[in-house]
Amino acid sequence: MNIHSAPTARQCRWLLPATAALLLPSPVFATPAAAGSEALNLTASPVGYLSLAIFAFAYLLVSAEEFTHLRKSKPVILAAGLIWILVAWAAGQTGQSALAEAAAHHNLLEYAELMLFLLVAMTYINSMEERNVFEALRSWLVSRKFGFRALFWLTGLLAFFISPVADNLTTALLMCAVVLAVGGDNRRFVTLSCINIVVGANAGGAFSPFGDITTLMVWQKGVVDFWTFFALFVPALVNFLLPAAIMQFAVPKGLPHGLGEPLSLKPGAITVVVLFLLTIVTAVAMHNFLDLPPVMGMLTGLGYLQLFGFFLKHREQRLYATATWQNTHSPRVGDIVAFDVFSNIARAEWDTLLFFYGVVMCVGGLGFLGYLAVASDIMYTHWGATPANIGVGVLSSVIDNIPVMFAVLTMHPDMSTGQWLLVTMTAGVGGSLLSIGSAAGVGLMGQARGRYTFFGHLRWTPVIAAGYAASIVAHMWINAAYFH
Repeated sequence: MNIHSAPTARQCRWLLPATAALLLPSPVFATPAAAGSEALNLTASPVGYLSLAIFAFAYLLVSAEEFTHLRKSKPVILAAGLIWILVAWAAGQTGQSALAEAAAHHNLLEYAELMLFLLVAMTYINSMEERNVFEALRSWLVSRKFGFRALFWLTGLLAFFISPVADNLTTALLMCAVVLAVGGDNRRFVTLSCINIVVGANAGGAFSPFGDITTLMVWQKGVVDFWTFFALFVPALVNFLLPAAIMQFAVPKGLPHGLGEPLSLKPGAITVVVLFLLTIVTAVAMHNFLDLPPVMGMLTGLGYLQLFGFFLKHREQRLYATATWQNTHSPRVGDIVAFDVFSNIARAEWDTLLFFYGVVMCVGGLGFLGYLAVASDIMYTHWGATPANIGVGVLSSVIDNIPVMFAVLTMHPDMSTGQWLLVTMTAGVGGSLLSIGSAAGVGLMGQARGRYTFFGHLRWTPVIAAGYAASIVAHMWINAAYFH
């Protein structure tokens, strides 16, 4: 592998988007209208049907991105606008324009917090990429002579055990950066490793209150206490290990191509990583202990990076002017000015940010029309708790686990702790069934564009479904006491 197969800024800037989803209150979770109790009831009207059709068609285009080459943000942004036009028109016909306006403003405010959060996260990742953090990691892995199968297991296991702390998308994107750095020229290895990472990250996030937004929602609602979540550890591990054990036989044998010479970190690289961790701690602490929006903690962390970047840039300029610097580094102006916070902000993945906007507004509009409450009523009134909770996982692979889990919490069915644990797990791991079913899958489709795709993941859905079923059986057996 040569130097040009290293993670690019586009690939690496994805590292932390889901930390925002983990910490920020969901626009669906926070909007009363999402439950349909204080909004229009147009689920059986032409406006409702048309809105659903628009949303479904937009997601169809998202799924076909690898064939159409149409960026995923474009159809969902258009769909969001059309849905809210229909919502506003229908609200005006019933004299409830103010209610629709308030709901739209609320969703926009929540998205604004999300966007600022993501911008800070992407800036940090771009800075780490520019400081050779991922290059050095790749160099170390190659020097350790890990084969493709060893890397397949290593990245998957790390995804499983890191995601309970760092959340599932953060972990998945970090491990994907390693996969692309080490084996980016081997399409089959990248595809299988990305699938394994998505499954591992989603499974790992299912047994921790901080591992996924659905577990956070259930914990904040008070239906499951903090330590009870860890009863899902063994079922979640089964969910990861069974598909991985089968997929490993399809992973190519051999070793990735080595680099000509080891790469070292640029000055300040470790400090940037430390500031990154400090920023996450600041955001979590401000959210949990001070009840402040976590985006304020992230923006405070951006201040950390800005100050450090100022001193680092001036230090490099002084070193560059010395003979020692000139003899040991190529005389490139970029070495002086590359570590610039605003330059890294400009290189953010704007397609991702706009895609989140489209999804947030589409889901908010459909919730305002009453569809979430209707779905919950059908599932828990007519199906029963166990089939409904299993169905939640399947449904979350197609739609999204956030609105599905919100619908369940809004209905607040009378269930045992075991059933609440079941729906928490299925909503988290069910998203692994399809690449678009979880934030981790969507993130990796962008990070490994062209190598990890919707249909590449779909080919292994039966194997992932076997792990999904096995984890449910394991939970109902191991945690039987919670069902009484």
